Amino acid sequence: MRKRLLALSLAVILAPAAVSAETTINGFASIKAGITTGSDEQLYGYDDTLDFKNESLIALQIKSDLGEKLSVTAQLLGRGRDDFDVGFEWAFISYQLTDNMTINAGRLRTPFYKYSDFKDVGYAYDWLRVPQGVYGLGFDTIEGLTFYRTAQLGSVDSTLQLIFGGYDGNASLSGAQVSARIDNVAGITWELAKDSLSARFAYLTGKTSIETAPVTLAPGFTVGNLYQALNANGLAPVVEAVDIDDESSNFIGVGLTYDDSNWIAVAEYTRVEVENSFISIQKNWYASLGKRFNSFTPYISYERENNDAVVSIYQPYSSVLPPQLLVPLQGLVASQERDASTWNVGVRYDFHPSAAFKAQFSSEDLDTTGQRNGVVAFGVDLVF
Repeated sequence: MRKRLLALSLAVILAPAAVSAETTINGFASIKAGITTGSDEQLYGYDDTLDFKNESLIALQIKSDLGEKLSVTAQLLGRGRDDFDVGFEWAFISYQLTDNMTINAGRLRTPFYKYSDFKDVGYAYDWLRVPQGVYGLGFDTIEGLTFYRTAQLGSVDSTLQLIFGGYDGNASLSGAQVSARIDNVAGITWELAKDSLSARFAYLTGKTSIETAPVTLAPGFTVGNLYQALNANGLAPVVEAVDIDDESSNFIGVGLTYDDSNWIAVAEYTRVEVENSFISIQKNWYASLGKRFNSFTPYISYERENNDAVVSIYQPYSSVLPPQLLVPLQGLVASQERDASTWNVGVRYDFHPSAAFKAQFSSEDLDTTGQRNGVVAFGVDLVF
């Protein structure tokens, strides 16, 4: 059934080419393998068994120029961890308003980070993977509109982007897949570049709802059961402080890049908040430095995650909550705490004009639990 749907999707996209549109097809792929450095370690989806599927992927991007400044773009992507089941990552139409203004509408990549548009295109950056401490927000796309405007501010290149839309899909919460919805997403990104230096700022807001009830707190006891028990004990204000129902949320991102074709340095800082909920305020950043030696680019990077548990939710009620409710409530709040530092050391080797071999060692110190996890990964990123 999936193959028939894919064939039909391609036929619909390519049909205009037979009429009047100029259609181009390109793609990218990553074939990667990894294994942890210890038998009791897990990191980035790897364990102590060599895995060739976890981070491997393949994608096709189809663009049809319909003329009169109108075009349509779709990206079909299959990930190894999902048995390469193919789905639409992007699907949008573009209209060029002027030479320096464009509007896109449809399913779009949410522009949280510097490499958001190229997050899956491993060939576009030197690392084996984008820094997970910053790029792991949990959703990458929205359905909506983006408006681009490029300009020259003296000798500085300016790219301004406005975003409007929403998200309705799945999210990962405490290891469980839950339904999530973010309404009224609105935001702005602004990137300035001059010679070897560029700076980027992003700010997005929205109204977030997450179906937390199915999350398991203990065998036979879910978050939904906790809410029911709290309400039955006259503690509705606690439920309102914990649940995630149409809560205001915001994202702030700042990035700096220096690239003179010999040295490349990149740093990004992000802050994510979902107000009036048990979700921690996430304050994460990374810094990376690489040096190009012809076809070889060794690099080192450091990631820092600092997500404090929102203990203020239950502290005022500690004396009145019975242990059978206080303990699971504390556990739910503590599940969002994360204090981690990660070092990455790797190398990129451009052995072909369209392909690069990469190898990377990552070591994570998870101070929240006192555990250290390491993973060695290698593979090939290519474009075609």
